[in-house]
Amino acid sequence: MRRIELKTRDQMRFMRRAGLVVADIHRALRDFAAPGVTTLECDEVVREVIAKAGAKSNFLGYHGFPATVCISVNDEVVHGIPGKKRLRAGDIVSFDCGAYIVEAGKQWHGDAAITMIIGDEPRPTTGGPSAAEAAIPPDLLERRRQLDQVTHAALDAALAAVATGRRVGVVGAAVEKVVEDHGERFGWEAGIVEEFTGHGIGTAMHQAPDVLNYMVHGRTEKLRPGMVLAVEPMLTGGCAEVTTDRDGWTVRTKDGSDAVQWEHSIAIVEDGVSVLTAPDRGAALLAPFGITPVDLDD
Repeated sequence: MRRIELKTRDQMRFMRRAGLVVADIHRALRDFAAPGVTTLECDEVVREVIAKAGAKSNFLGYHGFPATVCISVNDEVVHGIPGKKRLRAGDIVSFDCGAYIVEAGKQWHGDAAITMIIGDEPRPTTGGPSAAEAAIPPDLLERRRQLDQVTHAALDAALAAVATGRRVGVVGAAVEKVVEDHGERFGWEAGIVEEFTGHGIGTAMHQAPDVLNYMVHGRTEKLRPGMVLAVEPMLTGGCAEVTTDRDGWTVRTKDGSDAVQWEHSIAIVEDGVSVLTAPDRGAALLAPFGITPVDLDD
């Protein structure tokens, strides 16, 4: 079994700094991503945010990956390579982002993902349709909204489970419960991608333990103070089976259904948890579960 790296509170503070860089990346992408923008232009925005922060990209060059961000559009699940593709109104796009800082002679990593439907901003005061509503069929747009909603809810529930649970397996149990509940509510059930999982994170981007998004039999690793986990459910609107493109990176659904990814990095301390990649430390997402995150700067 691979050794799990346990961090001190000060080391988690280093990771918090990296996590806030990732949060800034998300903010910039939300402001920038729009119909007509290329995914390569989005990558350039990410490069600028990382450079301005004095951080480094932990994606660029990782096992040969050629960009600073993974951008996965519609049926692409994860690891999409930025390029000439132009985003269209109504596209559902996942941005998987990361950065690291160097402190005390070591790298300290942050990793988190968001999803957005391009052009699906709230209706303007004129009452006209959003760009997404005008561009794609209503049933497709609603399905994409529901897929985004269930994946985001699965992440929130999984993070809350880390805060209250005893073993890593609570993540998969929480994801499955949310998928089942939303399936009853929506009349269709999202697929859970099993080939890709969450992971430990710290002085390297990917560390032990693996954080599965589905329930497994048997005991999983104990949740202990000092652990930091990247929790990242990936759900599909149809079949959960995936295939990898000839570029060796881009993973997409076998049946062409849409996919969504949401992710945060969460630290476990003696007195609770702190979501390192959320500007508010996870206060808003944990509040419905009656959980208040720890402020590591206290």
